Amino acid sequence: MRLYTSNPVFNSFFWRKKEYGTNKMTLFGVIVKTLFSLFLVSSSIWYVWTISAKGKEVSWYLYGGMIVAVIASVITSYKQKWAPITVPVYAIAKGYFLGAITVFASRRYPELPLKAIFYTIVTFVVVLFLYKMRIIQVTKKFRSIIYSAIATIFTIYFIGFIFRLFGVSFPFLYSSSWISIAFSVIIITVASFSLLLDFDYIERYLYKAPKYKEWVATWGLLVTLIWMYLEILRLLKKITNRF
Repeated sequence: MRLYTSNPVFNSFFWRKKEYGTNKMTLFGVIVKTLFSLFLVSSSIWYVWTISAKGKEVSWYLYGGMIVAVIASVITSYKQKWAPITVPVYAIAKGYFLGAITVFASRRYPELPLKAIFYTIVTFVVVLFLYKMRIIQVTKKFRSIIYSAIATIFTIYFIGFIFRLFGVSFPFLYSSSWISIAFSVIIITVASFSLLLDFDYIERYLYKAPKYKEWVATWGLLVTLIWMYLEILRLLKKITNRF
């Protein structure tokens, strides 16, 4: 049976080959690598904040970090055994990107970045609790619905990005209207549920997948957490502008 998750880096493409060996993926290994990667992300954010406080321009870190993160993601997708190298690179690059985003956001909304971080952590803890207590059952139908929702959301964002290049903006994506706020809430909800799918997927492959795929699992969690943070930050900005 093929398993799916809302997070594209956890789809069955990365796990379709059966590999055997003495070193297998463990929960402790995933936790350690995730914490290490989050440390790299935080350090990069702090560095960008430091140079910004000195009056230096940080736009380069925004675009450079985004490009390097995309390249690292593509390499990780096709060369999984390189993940011990490419995932830390992704974490550092994404940290630069987030640092620049946070700097720009804090110039107009000083308190929002910290609030977004807090709400992201709270959401992660709540979803983990729901998963461990089996309050929400991760069924095949549940996976399919969230996976479809993720694909729809990113399609809408991609179309919106293309249209924006030609000066056409979708109000429900970027405005502070009630419809736009509701849309952000839906996206955050989907992102939260995608964590449920990712937890479930990791649990299914514990002690089965080869050791290096702990880094692939870490990469998937980073993608979801960073996506959630950005969406929460965007929602907070909309609410602030609205009220």
